[in-house]
Amino acid sequence: MDQLPHCETLVLEKQGPALFVTINRPDVRNAMSLQMVAELSTVFGQVENDASIRAVVLRGAGGHFCAGGDIKDMAGARGQKPAEGEEDPFYRLNRAFGQMIQQVNESSKVVIAVTEGAVMGGGFGLACVSDVAIAGPSAKFGMPETTLGVIPAQIAPFVVERIGLTQTRRLALLGLRVDANEACSLGIVHQVAESEVEIDELLGQAVERVRQCAPNATAETKALLHRVGHESMSGLLDSAAEKFAAAIRSDEGSEGTLAFMQKRPASWTASE
Repeated sequence: MDQLPHCETLVLEKQGPALFVTINRPDVRNAMSLQMVAELSTVFGQVENDASIRAVVLRGAGGHFCAGGDIKDMAGARGQKPAEGEEDPFYRLNRAFGQMIQQVNESSKVVIAVTEGAVMGGGFGLACVSDVAIAGPSAKFGMPETTLGVIPAQIAPFVVERIGLTQTRRLALLGLRVDANEACSLGIVHQVAESEVEIDELLGQAVERVRQCAPNATAETKALLHRVGHESMSGLLDSAAEKFAAAIRSDEGSEGTLAFMQKRPASWTASE
């Protein structure tokens, strides 16, 4: 990414193979506005075609990840009356978020979420579409929508994919909030740090592991994993075998095999 896009709700910084995306609305605990949704969509669209970026790290400023949807946007939508034949503004607002979270979910890059403080509603959904999720000791996760008289319309399917139907039922239908340790036991996050220092250590280790893995093979693997459960197993395995043959004959496959035989690091592990 030669030039990072200008964002008002996000702070972007490239460090080696990773783009660090900091949600930067600390005065409202990083609540997700329509503008933030649009900016996240733009960023993920641009990194998709940037071979120098192999991971995207999502984090929130001011001690919170994201407290959910922005009430001001909802209030604005309530004041709009759709003309005949037009979509309901609440529909557009909600669906725009769903399109963005699906885009993050299907990104070919490794998405790493560092969750602290409030991880609610849309923020909870964003955490659930990460490939690697690290929680700090202050993190609190929840789907409070039903306590507000609304529904977790766009995030619920991704939470079910993350932790299963039975646990999602309990969290969503009771509007529960859980701490970092319970979130880890449920599979929402993978690791829990006991301090800010440990968060940075775990994050550094994750980014370094991304560097060790071939970028094209990583992207193909992620795409394959997303197909599980949506296609017949036999057809999926046929396709996977074709992908394997192509990978092993590719430049990456040749380099990886040669590096292993020569007992040296593969070319993609070099510092950017």
